[in-house]
Amino acid sequence: MPKIIGSSLSEHREQVRNRVFDALRHQLYERGFDAVTLAGVAAEAGVGRTAMYNHFPDKESLLVAFVEAEATRYVSRMTAAVQAAGDPVDKLAIFVRLQLRSLAEYHLPPGTALGSALGPAAYRRIAAHADPITATLREILREGMDAGRIPEEDTSILIPMITAALGSRQVVDVEPGQLDAAIEAAVRFVLRAVGARV
Repeated sequence: MPKIIGSSLSEHREQVRNRVFDALRHQLYERGFDAVTLAGVAAEAGVGRTAMYNHFPDKESLLVAFVEAEATRYVSRMTAAVQAAGDPVDKLAIFVRLQLRSLAEYHLPPGTALGSALGPAAYRRIAAHADPITATLREILREGMDAGRIPEEDTSILIPMITAALGSRQVVDVEPGQLDAAIEAAVRFVLRAVGARV
């Protein structure tokens, strides 16, 4: 019988998932999604292959569970950071910084590449996690427009343009010592692009 980690079965499951996600996060950062294997993640996590398959029957289910957990944590952090700022332009700058830091940390294939790596149902589950992020951006822009800090524009046009700009890996694929400067340049770009009154 495998050794139980933690004081209960539910705590054991949670700790196994955390170890697996830590290993997957490391491998995504080091090698990218295509090079990840369940056996490799299990070995790095110190989890038996049978236990790994009990939790995640295939690579796709592992990625979906990982993205769901990361997205939930990210949305909570983003919401708290944005709500802590009083000014809508500051909120937009915080939003941009968080999005780019997140992009710099993970090496998931973007957009259409991710769609081809996953089945349609799995891709829809992952894509649904962008909804609260998009809703937050819409609220920030609307608040800025209502306050006269951002010129009135159609948010259905602005949002895809901003998200396209923030989805470019070229912005964050820089030397580590240059990342802060690259992110701040992107913040200034987005603020200028929406006509924010700083």
